[in-house]
Order: sequence, then C-alpha cells, then structure tokens
Amino acid sequence: MMNTTFPEGTAVEMHKIAGLSINAWKAKDPVLNNVMKMNEVFWTNPHYGNKQENPIVKAEQVKSAEERLNRFANYIIKAFPETEPMKGIIESPLVEIPFMQKNLEKSYGTKIAGKLLLKCDSHLPISGSIKARGGIYEVLKRAEEIAMKHGGLKRTDNYGVLASDEYKELFSKYSIAVGSTGNLGMSIGIISAKLGFKVTVHMSADAKQWKKDKLTSLGVIVKEYDDDYSKAVEKGRKEASLDPDCHFIDDENSMDLLLGYATAATRLKKQLKDMSITVDEDHPLFVYLPCGVGGGPGGITYGLKLAFEDDVHCFFAEPTHSPCMMLGLMTGLHDKVSVQDFGIDNKTEADGLAVGRPSALVSSMMTTMLSGSYTIEDRRLFELLKEMAETEGHYLEPSALAGAFGPIQLLSAPEGREYLMDQKLLDKMNQSTHVIWATGGSMVPKDMMELYLSKS
Repeated sequence: MMNTTFPEGTAVEMHKIAGLSINAWKAKDPVLNNVMKMNEVFWTNPHYGNKQENPIVKAEQVKSAEERLNRFANYIIKAFPETEPMKGIIESPLVEIPFMQKNLEKSYGTKIAGKLLLKCDSHLPISGSIKARGGIYEVLKRAEEIAMKHGGLKRTDNYGVLASDEYKELFSKYSIAVGSTGNLGMSIGIISAKLGFKVTVHMSADAKQWKKDKLTSLGVIVKEYDDDYSKAVEKGRKEASLDPDCHFIDDENSMDLLLGYATAATRLKKQLKDMSITVDEDHPLFVYLPCGVGGGPGGITYGLKLAFEDDVHCFFAEPTHSPCMMLGLMTGLHDKVSVQDFGIDNKTEADGLAVGRPSALVSSMMTTMLSGSYTIEDRRLFELLKEMAETEGHYLEPSALAGAFGPIQLLSAPEGREYLMDQKLLDKMNQSTHVIWATGGSMVPKDMMELYLSKS
C-alpha cells in the first residue's frame, strides 16, 4: 500500500490535506505556492534519472503491441479507406515549423536554440487526436481476443475479414464503455461502432457538445454528467461492472491504453531519421506533451525512453487550473491527491486536460522518467492557437497548444536553465531538436475553430 505521508525532504512532514496543514508549509515551497495560486510554473523532477529496479512495463510488451497493430492493418484499410496510403497504419506527420519558431522567439524574447518540430497527432486518421493511438489499440485488442475465442480467427489470417457482417454480428453481442472528457471517447466510440460493438461513452461536464453530437450520430450511447472527469470514469466503471460482456476502458489504470501510445516512439524515431535529424548525446531531443490524466503522454514518454534512453528529455504541460500530474509527482502522493485538495478548481477550456487526479499507473512510472512539467494559462493557449494557425496553417484544439510553450519555458525559466546545466546540455542546445506534440484539432467543426481563434 502506498505511504500517505509526504516523502522526506519535501515541504511538509505529514499528509493533512483536509486539515489544511498545507497553509503551514506552502510558503516554504515557492513552486507549490505558485501552483496553488494557479500561476504558470516550471518544475523539474528531482528524481529524474534514477533507475527503477522493477519497471512496470517491459519493452517486450510494446513490441507485442506494435505487432498487433500491424496485424490489424488490412482491417483498418477496409474500414477506413483514407488510411490506405499509410498501409493501414494509424500515424501522423512530423513537420518543421520555422515560422512559428521565429514568432515564439519574437513574442517572448527568447532564442529557441535548435530545430522546432510539430508532431501532428492532431491529424491522426480516424479520430483526429492522440487518442487514436491508445484508444483504438485497446478496442482492437479486445476485438482480437473475442474473434480468436469465438470466431475462429488466427494470427496468421488476413484481418481484413473482421470487416465482414459475420464478425460484426459477433461483436454486437459485446459492449465497450469508457469515461472521457472528449477525445478518448471519440476514438473509442468511432472504432467500436465501426467494428459492431455496442458502446457507451460517459462524458464529463468539460466535454464539448460537438464531440457528443458526433458520437451520437454514430449510434454511440452518450451519458452526460455534471461532474468532472474522475466522476464520469467512476460511474462508467461501476455501470460496466454489472455486465460481464462489457469491457471498460479505464483511462486511469489501463496498461493496454499505455502500450498503444508507446508504439508512437519507434515511428517517431524513423521519421526523425528520414528527416536526417540526429538524436544522440550531443544532439538532445526535447519533447513537450500535453497531459490530462497521463495515459497518452506517459505511454509516449515510456516509448521514447526505450527508443532514445538518456538522449530524450520529456516534459508534461498542464493547465494552471488542472495540474494533477505535477501535484502527484511533486508531493510523491500520485493519485492519492487531487487538484481540489489544494484549492484548485479544475476548470479549463482545455477539455482533454481537465483532470483533477492523475493516473496511478502513469504517475508511478514517471517518478524517475519525466524530466519535469509546467503549467500554462488558458489565455495563452488561445494566443498560441492563433499564432500556429497564422504562421504555419495548423489548426489545433486549445489543449494541443500546451506543448508549444515548452521550449520557451525550458530556455527562459530559471528552473529550465538549471536543468540544462545539471544535465550538461547548455553547450549542446544549438544541435538540439524540440518536438511539440499536437494532440488534437482536425475534427473541430469550422464554427468552433473560428470561436477558438476569436478568443485570442
């Protein structure tokens, strides 16, 4: 059982969240004090680089996930013909954004040493967000299990057969359920409905109406709640437990979701190689990942660490009003604390990041793997959204812009400079590569995108 006292060396001696002992110690910790004031902060992980003796996830599991996605390629082509040019592999472009880089440098008076790239998960096929990785993967794995057990499918078969009426009839006897702030529900709803599953998405109050409407149009059951993400997941999990034929996709604890995300790393490695971009000890890679509950960025970080080891440095980005992963890591209490425990309201326009409590699975994994994290105000998300659209023509969701603030923070915040000095990276920055992970945006309706642009 996890110890519910703060680790030695942190700002408090005892865990008394409800007893307001926080007030006695927050002044001693300026970073935490600013987090609680909902100011923008940059935090570096003091435990980064320590080796985990018993890793939660093994490299072999990621390889197995990659092989499963390859088996499903023929099905994906049949079900979603737009993926044919990619041979049924759900992947996004990696592009240079030099005009955005110049604009950021001018706006913030900070030179971004190195090359700035955008990883366009905003334009992933099928569901247009990073959730097309983990969410679709877990549904495909469930479909494979059922098809092998009850439909005679073999691993050596052409999986295109799963698009047949026979298999749709088989899958219709089973259900899929998930709790979501929006994009995970979109990915799972779309692929589950296409396969023939009955699917229910439990949507939190933060989810955008257009996402609910899209799912409903596909025959997905959408259940809406006035509560935040954690409550939607809790209610969805409870309801699903009553049906033995219902598979609940648990964004807070799912290993399969995490493995689906982790497969992105080997593909990114190939993309960088194809662009003649070197990543090694003298050419560091920095990756900035928007973070909600943590599954997507956590899985990608794990995969990147397998692919690049110490040559990659990953940072999570969270809204100032929803810094759940930062608080979980900073206190060492992981999912035992929520932002509400610290007087933070969890209200943000970045719906995919509106999460009050971090994933226990991911938070534990990131204890020594994550370089750090930072928070960003909603107003800045909209400013960056407009700048990205005007300079590069990439139209993203507000939450997807959280990563764009990372290079500025790393290179201008005192904590960022200190991190670079500690890691002996300062003299290598001109040969560095910065990747902003754009997590969603291509499916946003035109009128909603215009509204986003106007908010800047």
